[in-house]
Amino acid sequence: MSDKENENNHTDLIEKINALSESLGFKNGERTILEIKNTDDPHIKQLILKSGEWGDDKPMFAIDAEDGKRAYAFIPADTFAQIINALKAAQTENFNLKLEKTIWQHVPADFEDVWVVAMDQIKKLTQSQKGNKPISIDLDKLISDIKKEHPNLFINLKDLYAQHPMLGNGS
Repeated sequence: MSDKENENNHTDLIEKINALSESLGFKNGERTILEIKNTDDPHIKQLILKSGEWGDDKPMFAIDAEDGKRAYAFIPADTFAQIINALKAAQTENFNLKLEKTIWQHVPADFEDVWVVAMDQIKKLTQSQKGNKPISIDLDKLISDIKKEHPNLFINLKDLYAQHPMLGNGS
């Protein structure tokens, strides 16, 4: 890659880094950019401060000098842990909302009872999995199976319509 192409790629990367920094709430002068250079030893890389300051608690961005199309973000480990915890919480909330929606679609007689049974089934499914691999649960099938096993937890709309004088065969 020519020096001119590499410089253009670095300019593009710096623009992307600036946009990301601004979306995170950092001004251009508040972000740190490093350059990663190869050394004679293939196991050692050299980091060169291009802008910003060392030792900041803010993310640091590094541009690969040899591959001008690659940039990296370095963040403190505790910040990374906070991000992972926030993602896990969002994932849990998303799952719970999907489960809630699926339960309501099956017209429960008592939502809380269906929720408890569903969570118990999910717990059994996750415990039966080996390792830490994420599992995929078909929530509609899960609730349908619970409805078959515990029909008393759901309202049977066919029976309800049949009993209604205006809608069914009721008296």
